[in-house]
Amino acid sequence: MIRLVVGLGNPGKEYERTRHNAGFWLVERFASSKGIALRKDGKFKALVGRIEGSSPASAAWLLLPQSFMNASGQPVQMLAGFFRIKPDEILVIHDELDFPPGVAKLKQGGGIAGHNGLKDISQRLATHEYWRLRLGVGKPPAGREGADYVLEKPPAEERAAIDAAIEKSLGVLPLCLSGDMQSAMHQLHTEDKPPAKKEPEKKEVPVKEPEKKEPEKKGLFSSLIGRKK
Repeated sequence: MIRLVVGLGNPGKEYERTRHNAGFWLVERFASSKGIALRKDGKFKALVGRIEGSSPASAAWLLLPQSFMNASGQPVQMLAGFFRIKPDEILVIHDELDFPPGVAKLKQGGGIAGHNGLKDISQRLATHEYWRLRLGVGKPPAGREGADYVLEKPPAEERAAIDAAIEKSLGVLPLCLSGDMQSAMHQLHTEDKPPAKKEPEKKEVPVKEPEKKEPEKKGLFSSLIGRKK
């Protein structure tokens, strides 16, 4: 069961549309769709929202650290410690250079591939065994540094692909919150197949029956000639 959903990004207007803020985009969209207010909490150095459960113990939290990416771990550690949330009950949503725009993958643990936000979270929690939802933003062009690339705004076509991946991820988030991670992974990782094209219906051409010819009637004269004597 996921009790804490963390979106990674950098605070401030200058960063809000950059690739590094993909985690913010998803959490903000989820909060908006559920009518959840994300309020600034100075104690946790983050924007925090509460997802109501059937009981106080089953409530979950949304967290957007406001301490910049390389210090994302402190708000996560503080809120998780305050509410006694274990690492395997945490889902961190972040941008992923290894996937092209439009791809989203869910996994637990694993390497952090130089992501500064994940690096700080892992150090603060003393483990990699939290869950991660990775939103592909694509690799930088040859000769470009990843650190610069993620701080740029994606072009419209890439942003549309990332938004489509976010939309699909929003569909599996309730499964994550309920603890059904296997179903969430299956649904998220299954590619949508385009609808099959319908073959045009072939119209049957009616076959014309050959016209029946009436046998020719011989005249009386012909019949008389043809008689044998």
